[in-house]
Amino acid sequence: MFDKQQKLEISPEDFNAIESALHTQSKILHVQASAGGSNARRRLNEVKRVLAHLEAQKPTDAKRECRTRIGWFSRSGLPG
Repeated sequence: MFDKQQKLEISPEDFNAIESALHTQSKILHVQASAGGSNARRRLNEVKRVLAHLEAQKPTDAKRECRTRIGWFSRSGLPG
């Protein structure tokens, strides 16, 4: 079977910007899904899947930094 995955080379700064944007989108979709949006729930699940995929590919140092940043948001009462 053919490998359908493509390699994408991006800088660590771009990676962080993409990940941050996806976290923001996840929070927006979470609010929309809580209000009863079934389409928002589906999109939220897609964004979470992509975030999990990015987390699995992130270098170890970047993972540690992201956990610290997310932990700060969690303590502030925002969904993380």
